[in-house]
Formats: sequence, C-alpha cells, structure tokens
Amino acid sequence: MKKYIVAGGAGFIGSALVRSLLALGDGCVEVIDNLSTGRLDNLKDVSSKIVFHQADVRNFDVICPLIAAADSVFHVAAIPSVPKSIVDPVPSHESNIDGTFNVLRACVEGGVRKVIYAASSSAYGDTEILPKVETMPPNPQSPYAVQKLMGEYYCSAFSSCYGLDTTSLRFFNVYGPRQDPGSPYSGVISIFMNCLLHHNSPTIHGDGEQTRDFTYIDDVVDLVIKASKAPGVAGKVFNAGNGKRYSLNQIWGMLQKIEGIELQAQHAPPRAGDVRDSQSDTTAAVRELGHAPRFTIEDGLRRTLEWYRESLRSGTLPQAKPVAESVPSA
Repeated sequence: MKKYIVAGGAGFIGSALVRSLLALGDGCVEVIDNLSTGRLDNLKDVSSKIVFHQADVRNFDVICPLIAAADSVFHVAAIPSVPKSIVDPVPSHESNIDGTFNVLRACVEGGVRKVIYAASSSAYGDTEILPKVETMPPNPQSPYAVQKLMGEYYCSAFSSCYGLDTTSLRFFNVYGPRQDPGSPYSGVISIFMNCLLHHNSPTIHGDGEQTRDFTYIDDVVDLVIKASKAPGVAGKVFNAGNGKRYSLNQIWGMLQKIEGIELQAQHAPPRAGDVRDSQSDTTAAVRELGHAPRFTIEDGLRRTLEWYRESLRSGTLPQAKPVAESVPSA
C-alpha cells in the first residue's frame, strides 16, 4: 500500500484532495495540518479512513518522521492570502517559505518518490499579456506572491540538486464546497455565496470588471493527481486553471440569475496587491499532464451553491460577514 501525505489536508483544497486520494483505493492517506486555517470539520466524514497529525510544517523535527517513506507528498499547506501577507508578512513568510523548505528537506531525507507543490498564479503579477503562459517572466507584487514563487524555485532546485521529483502547479482561483466564507481573506465566490443566501449585497473592491480564471475544485484536484503520476515532469511548473476568465460582476450576475433574485453590489476602493486580470494558458498542462477540466462555470457555481445552501440549512456553515470584503488572490 502506498503512503500519501497531504500537508494542509484540513483546508479547502487539501480536504478535497484527501477524498480523491481515498477514492483511488491504493494507499493510506495521512494529513499534516496545524489547523490555523484548516478545519477538522472538512474531514469529518472521512476521519475514520485517514491518519491525522496536528503538526506545523515550520517544525522540521516533527514533520520529518511523518513524511518518511511516503510515495507522494502533496504540499498545499500555506497562509493563502495576498492582503494578509501585506498587513503581516512574517507569519506567511515563515509558513510559505520556511515551511516549504522543511517539507522538501524532509522528502529528500525520507526517500519520497514525488512531491506536488501548490504554487500560485499570483507569481505572474499584473502583466497585460493574456493568457498567462508558464514561460513568462514572473512579476510578483505582494509578499505572498514572492513567497509562493520562492517555493517553485526551491522545488526546481531540489529536483536538480537532490534528485527529488517535484512538480509545481500554479493554482488560479479555485472555488467550490468547503471554502470558508468566515475569514476576511476568503475567496470572493465563497463570500458571494454567503451574501446570496442571506440576501445581502456584497461589497466588491474596485469596479468589479477585474477578471479571474475561476476553476472548480474537482478539476484542480484531478490535475493534482494526474501530475503526481505523470512521467518526465520533474522540476517543471504548470498552470492549474481552466483557460477562461470572468469578471466579478459577471460572477455575481450569474449567481443572482441562478437564485432568481436581484441584489445590487456595492463597491469599495481597490486593494493593494490585487492584479487586474488573470487567465491561464493550459496548453502545457493538457499536453504533458492530461489536464481536462470537466466543469463549466455555471456547473461549478450551481454545485457550490447547493453545498452552501445545505450547510446553512444544517447549521454547519462557518459564520461570515454580511458583505464581501475580498477579491480572489489565487
């Protein structure tokens, strides 16, 4: 039986990945998470099928023996917020850079076969060229973007220097069930969902015409697993988006149409560090990893809304502010 490690497995993306790895049925799944942003509730229905370690990737001595002898390590642990990294850059630096270094070092010492690293499309910055192609020079505009880019560089260096098979996936704007609307740094779609179900008008930073490559969680997780099995991609970086882009105004309009209500969005000044437009070029991921997104934006929004509706009905949805205070930051 294979041993899979998901660092950050109690988070939004990590918990979805845990479920998909369990569905493979060919190994045991262990989660490392310090629960600073992750939630045990995200793993409640699979808790009996996994091994959970409450540990911090910043503590090498603790995580090293946990990672040892794993077949694959999926490193999605991070403090994933552009604005938080601007307000208080030290914790995110320690988690996103020092933590990534510790995971890679532990993988080398533990003889791990494959590492998949959750990189970020924020590495591209606010370039006018669309779509974003992996060969473009990076232009990070926030501490978070710099930190995630440094993780890519470390992955590449560990591949070339130590023979560790690493692949970095630049996540664009992932959304779907279990994305926490309770944090002021949440993704915008999760906050839109909360506003919609409570019939509150969201507040959008800027004019709402900024665009993002919104990618449904199941498509992202499918790509992560494909990357873990793909040969000949050690040290490489791939976009993990769906190749399309939608404005925040469009997304809010779609959700109102789905729900059959009209709520005028409010607007606030743009935020520091946010890019204007983002869209992935998926050519390389399709060619080398077999990337094949299955969900349209309408499909993904409907599935996500249904989960939020059921969670609200059952009283398990985390409390959120009545207005959207966040623009997605990949």
